[in-house]
Amino acid sequence: MLYMVVEHFKNGDALPVYRRFQEQGRLAPEGLIYVSSWVDERFHRCFQIMETDDRNLLDRWIANWSDIVDFEVFPVMTSQEAAEKITLHL
Repeated sequence: MLYMVVEHFKNGDALPVYRRFQEQGRLAPEGLIYVSSWVDERFHRCFQIMETDDRNLLDRWIANWSDIVDFEVFPVMTSQEAAEKITLHL
């Protein structure tokens, strides 16, 4: 399953996040796959796509960052998957 993760850097401060990432890496447990990410121009938020079949792995990863990041998590699907599902109801 794919998840859109919106990270809100606490106090709008990206430096602690980038520092930890540089020193320790993504800190994702095995089985949680990073797909891609984007950061807003003010460095206040990061938008990531993560993939896993075990939501608990996502929660474990979030726990590694929750002291410096607030998270919103949305289960998502690709546009192609959405079109295939909705076509059944047209």
